[in-house]
Amino acid sequence: MKRKNLTALLAGTAMALSAQMAAADAHGEITVAYFLEWPMPFQFAKVEGMYDEALGMKVNWRAFDSGVAMSAAMASGDIQISVSQGLPPFVVATSGGQDLQIVDVAVSYADNDNCVVASALEIDKDSASELAGKKVAVPLGTAAHYGYLKQMEHFGVDPASMEIVNMNPPEGAAALAQGAVDMACGWGGSLRRMKEHGNVLLTGDEKTELGILVFDVTSAPAGFVAENGDVMATFLKVTADANAMWADEANHAKMLPVIAKDAGMDEQATMETISTFTFPTVADQLGAGWLGGNAQSFMKGVADVFVQAGSIDGALDTYENAVNTGPLEAIAN
Repeated sequence: MKRKNLTALLAGTAMALSAQMAAADAHGEITVAYFLEWPMPFQFAKVEGMYDEALGMKVNWRAFDSGVAMSAAMASGDIQISVSQGLPPFVVATSGGQDLQIVDVAVSYADNDNCVVASALEIDKDSASELAGKKVAVPLGTAAHYGYLKQMEHFGVDPASMEIVNMNPPEGAAALAQGAVDMACGWGGSLRRMKEHGNVLLTGDEKTELGILVFDVTSAPAGFVAENGDVMATFLKVTADANAMWADEANHAKMLPVIAKDAGMDEQATMETISTFTFPTVADQLGAGWLGGNAQSFMKGVADVFVQAGSIDGALDTYENAVNTGPLEAIAN
């Protein structure tokens, strides 16, 4: 696993974005990135046109397979906001010089991002050392990649002793099902399909105890946030309102069918997935446990792990400037 793998993915992303962002806003519409098979309350607001109404502009939505691809699309100006970008892809991009900022904690999900070992191997946490020499599908630069590296560190397995194949989760799930890889890492619907052919090594709670936090963020180019603070605050307010709606179980019957359809899932799978998610409130996000300091420190830790693994060339001295709580503070006030 060489650092050139991620460097190549992010080639050309460190560029001036302000003019592109201003141009996008000048057209009276924005484009927002999100994931399919990743059900969240914001999708109810998305389908019902609540973002368009609140912003007074057309919001285009574009589905992506990975947070790395989201970073590249923000660099090119194709999208202005990414909803639920994994923290590690964000860290990879900013460490490489891309001027992005976290404006919101989208979701926390320790149980919905993991690695699955093929059933035929009969390897569990007590025999994880047997993974040496095995072939694993990992979406490089993502939360799943970070989780994989930290789990291997915990089990004392050198990633260099394994054959690592860069595959997005849907491809990894298919490869595991076909027996083309011994282990695959991913999230959401892909993770559920992986579990049909294997087992996880650590549960979400076990990973959390080891300090392997798993959360996604709402991110945007710093230039766009600076020039469109009111747009960003309004966007996040609609998201927060949708989260508050979902927090009241009385709204589930109304929201679940809409969210499921938009996520490309059936209602049972949607409920099983979203039940493992936590959506921090605006007040929680602004607290010390999240954007009030902990997230910045955690990003530094993630970056250092990637540097040690040879996945990126270097980490920033600090990730303080990679967080902008201005839009959330505007909502809180």
